[in-house]
Amino acid sequence: MALSNATILSRQCLSRLNLHSRCFHVSPVSGAEFGWFNKFINIPKPASNEQPQTGLLADINAVYELQKEDVQPGHMDDYLKSLEYFVHESRDKTPGYELVGSFRVLIGDQDQVLNLWRFDKGYVNASMIQSNMLQDSALVKLENDRLRCLRKRENQMLLAFSFWDTAVPAQRNGFYELRSYVLKTGSLLDWGNAWAKGIHCRHNRVAGYFSQVGRCYMVYHLWHYKDLQERQDVRQSDWINPGWDVILRDTLPLIREMRSRWMVGNSFSPIR
Repeated sequence: MALSNATILSRQCLSRLNLHSRCFHVSPVSGAEFGWFNKFINIPKPASNEQPQTGLLADINAVYELQKEDVQPGHMDDYLKSLEYFVHESRDKTPGYELVGSFRVLIGDQDQVLNLWRFDKGYVNASMIQSNMLQDSALVKLENDRLRCLRKRENQMLLAFSFWDTAVPAQRNGFYELRSYVLKTGSLLDWGNAWAKGIHCRHNRVAGYFSQVGRCYMVYHLWHYKDLQERQDVRQSDWINPGWDVILRDTLPLIREMRSRWMVGNSFSPIR
């Protein structure tokens, strides 16, 4: 008996469904696994012991403020004099707030001064000190005197990498290089892990920081050199140190932007 076209089509469809059902395999999903479906829709498995990146990279008992101040051409001497007065005055009036270093940029951003301040006891002390400074008429006047010399300014709140040395007062009578990096979002922990393994390669390190308030995902590495020739020699000899190539291999893909400033410490700077 001849089969109708509809019957033939129905049998072909059933045959294909049976073939696919024999080939298709569904694995059981246990409570400890997410299974193929969650992987397909990209739901990550939460880590029960996950910590904030800042807790893994830094000691938050101290907070730093980095001031980048662009001075009007021809006003550098007046600016530095006002800044020095402010440093001396604030030392007595704001315990727990101290200047770590003040540097004048020689190569990079011309007529720029970078000031690094430290707040002991973290953000609680930082908020209290900033509030007190705004209410002190003498400090406000000194601040305004300095601001008249500026054409632009910017600041950030930073934390120090725990695997770097702590910046301490030192008179090296040399020069400093501040290398700054803008990282890809989410890559700070990878950056820290890579440098923690290879920081021993460099003996001229001073300090390392990463931003928390202001422009985020910025990293700062501070190095010291006798002069530009020593900088060249050190950077060439780095390739002899085991592990230096690994640092570059792991960190270069994380960088969006980088900058170098060649600086000298100001006469009143604890680091110079």
